Amino acid sequence: MPFEDLRLLAIAFAVLGAVFLSLGAQFQNDAVTGSSSSHEKSKALGLRQLAALLGRPRWLLGTVFLGLAIVLQLSALALAPLIVVQPIGAIALIITSFLNARIYKIKLDGKTLGSILLTMVGVGSFVGFASQGAKDQLLTDSQLLLIVGALVGLITLFALLFLFTKKSAGPLHYIFGAGVLYGFVASLAKVVLLRIRQGDFEWLTLLAVLALVSATILGGWFVQNAYASGPPDLVIAGLTVVDPAVAIGIAIIFLGEAQQADPIQIIGFSLSGIVAVTGVLMLSKFHPQLDKPKA
Repeated sequence: MPFEDLRLLAIAFAVLGAVFLSLGAQFQNDAVTGSSSSHEKSKALGLRQLAALLGRPRWLLGTVFLGLAIVLQLSALALAPLIVVQPIGAIALIITSFLNARIYKIKLDGKTLGSILLTMVGVGSFVGFASQGAKDQLLTDSQLLLIVGALVGLITLFALLFLFTKKSAGPLHYIFGAGVLYGFVASLAKVVLLRIRQGDFEWLTLLAVLALVSATILGGWFVQNAYASGPPDLVIAGLTVVDPAVAIGIAIIFLGEAQQADPIQIIGFSLSGIVAVTGVLMLSKFHPQLDKPKA
């Protein structure tokens, strides 16, 4: 299959993955809060509460959707550079906004629709520029060690912080933590796929897999706690800002995916990224559901 067609297929996988991500977020959020209309702030979830979620069909269905989203995301990462694929996840916020508006029978106002349009334009432009200038690069052992070392440090830091401050932690704290961890998860997933393609599946690659799994588990716990104290719009909005920002930073700094891009392409996807992030932030601020007190 031609190189350009592979990237188009990767983008299609990423878009479909964003659809499943939004559905998974909606179903899991409803299961955690107990109903689709209640989002009262609650305490951090313990092991007993998390175990109880396994008996809730809506949570399990949401998990299946999220599993499909992960498979599609990994498929996209195998076919295209990280900075092409990861920003597409912002589409999940758009889908979630319309889904919630339908569930809660809320009319989206001009500011909300304008924010959605701005996000779509920014993401579309970013992917367009990045798909032209981004290239997968051979990964060295030292680069992988830097990424894994940074992630291990973050996992330790976040685990300690939330162990001692979980009673005072709000949804934004959990969302930020999950976004940073998931940004590393996406980056390490790309790294592992590159190592396998290079024929370098050895102890260092296995270490990356273990770090990836640990970050996924801790990030998932953060997300469930965010669901317990906020609507899915807020969770997805935070993740679609922090997660891609971290992943793109790693892709550019550590993986060198943008080093072959010319100045016009770099300026183009930089400005597009700013537009997309601005749209997401506006949507998280203006969405009518987030402005209304929850029953």
